[in-house]
Amino acid sequence: MEPTRRVYPVQLDESAWRDRLTPQEFAVLRQGGTERAFSGEYWDDHSEGVYACRACGAELFRSREKFDSHCGWPSFFAPLAGDRVEYVADRSHGTVRNEVRCANCGSHLGHLFEGEGYPTPTDLRYCINSISIRREPVTEPTVEPAQPGRSQAPTSGDSAATTVR
Repeated sequence: MEPTRRVYPVQLDESAWRDRLTPQEFAVLRQGGTERAFSGEYWDDHSEGVYACRACGAELFRSREKFDSHCGWPSFFAPLAGDRVEYVADRSHGTVRNEVRCANCGSHLGHLFEGEGYPTPTDLRYCINSISIRREPVTEPTVEPAQPGRSQAPTSGDSAATTVR
């Protein structure tokens, strides 16, 4: 992984990253590796949620922008917001690709491809390693419990609405 001159909000030295991450996570997130296609936990996951950077926890993508590209890695057509990821020219493997990194900690997420003809609003494919992200389930809004002395709506078993005074 090529270093950049950018100063990230989350900065740890290599030893601290190794302590925080598993060896496989470190190899992908901090050294720019790639997990094998069709091996990650999210390539075919359709659960709702927010995908966060596994290294620092920054929210990066939402499930509603995830689509089936059949490439073996989770694919998104847009990040949560444009400033959540950064793009670095990747000149490895004899070609130039757009590497996608977490803008909060600089961890390698995957690559960005465009013009492949997928029927998405952006014609972009953020091809992201499952091991680089963690899906947090969507939580339902909490309902405040009824307060004594306030009017309460009847429940399905009530015969009539009651007002407590």
